[in-house]
Amino acid sequence: MNEQPSHEITVLIVDDDPKIAEINRRFVEKVPGFSVIGIATDESQAREQLEILGPQLVLLDIYIPNSNGIDILQQIRRHHRDTEVIMITAAKEIEPVREAVRSGAFDYIIKPLVFNRLQETLLRFRDFQQQLQRLGSGSGQVAQDDIDRLLARTDKKEGPSSAPLPKGIDKLTLDKVVGALSSTPEGMTADGVAKLIGVSRSTGRRYLEHLVSLGDVYADLSYGVVGRPERVYRSRR
Repeated sequence: MNEQPSHEITVLIVDDDPKIAEINRRFVEKVPGFSVIGIATDESQAREQLEILGPQLVLLDIYIPNSNGIDILQQIRRHHRDTEVIMITAAKEIEPVREAVRSGAFDYIIKPLVFNRLQETLLRFRDFQQQLQRLGSGSGQVAQDDIDRLLARTDKKEGPSSAPLPKGIDKLTLDKVVGALSSTPEGMTADGVAKLIGVSRSTGRRYLEHLVSLGDVYADLSYGVVGRPERVYRSRR
């Protein structure tokens, strides 16, 4: 195996489905600065690889054979303090979400995993780590502004327009997407939003997934009579 550059963030994937784990690995390694160093499909493998590999980040499912992802998360927080965790799971019940947040998960992503959503949280994680490293290389003391910037990743913004917009997202189109969803409580697909505001389906989906990453919109799968299931987006407001 080729040695990875030292600046790359090392990732361990814990998922009981090897096919899903492999998809997640490919997604992670499409994001610059991240390297998957291990895949575990049960608790014993996860414990062993955590001890041996010491990853900086774990992508962790809740449904693990003979165990529970929340228990593994709590073990990581107790015994591997330099390792952060992103939950990636099909569990939509409020209790695991609450426990994951209480136990210090960096993020909670509901399956099926969408690459853009994972990419955004990985980039936020990378920025978070860079800020920690920068603060740690200073005098050892921090100002309130430093802490505010560091913790801004968990703050609930007043709306999508209050956050800095990433490349490829403009405020005018974003406001149109928000307006379209706000006027349709039952939710809309990316195709429906695109037709309503006059953009391509891929553009509509990009803006919708951006809103999902902010927590202003959530998505569910809708199974029609024929064809593949579609993601239906609904505003949380």
